Amino acid sequence: MKKIYFIMSLTFLATSCDLFTTREAENPNQNRSNFQTPFSARIVIENLKYSLADKNVQNYVACFVDTLFASKPYLFSASSEAMSLYQMQGWGIVEENGYLNSVVNKVPKDFSLTLSLSDTVYSSLGGDSIIYSATYSLNVPFQSDVANPKNYAGNLELKMLRDSRSEWVIYFWKDTKSQTLPSWSELKGSFY
Repeated sequence: MKKIYFIMSLTFLATSCDLFTTREAENPNQNRSNFQTPFSARIVIENLKYSLADKNVQNYVACFVDTLFASKPYLFSASSEAMSLYQMQGWGIVEENGYLNSVVNKVPKDFSLTLSLSDTVYSSLGGDSIIYSATYSLNVPFQSDVANPKNYAGNLELKMLRDSRSEWVIYFWKDTKSQTLPSWSELKGSFY
């Protein structure tokens, strides 16, 4: 009698749990993700670069401070040229999300945004805060029908902190135009 209950129980478990069915395949058109948990400031910079290359807006926004986990809000300080052209006061995470979504929609599917950084410096602000500065070059391969420039250059300064999750995030970004090319601020302003 015990054998019958045992066999019936095994049969019931095997048929009710879908143990032997295959799962549905993932959609190959889903966004790629190279996002790593930012346990160091260097990983934040890597995540920023990968989010642009992958055209992954969610990962891009995840590089910035979330006020649920830190007391400082995110603030972007645009280059003076962009400020005069686009009135970018009070630029925050909503604006970052909006501009990048617009840019991604104008870049062909098989092309990536390419961010190159040089002359990088990490400076401690003490405790759990760092300033990262670098010279940047950003290539945005717009579709041929978009009139915007494809190359942007300048200097950036990012202030980062470690939030309550022990993850590093950007809470302040200052952009400065440094060459004859338009600044990243000008890209942001023209696409928001």
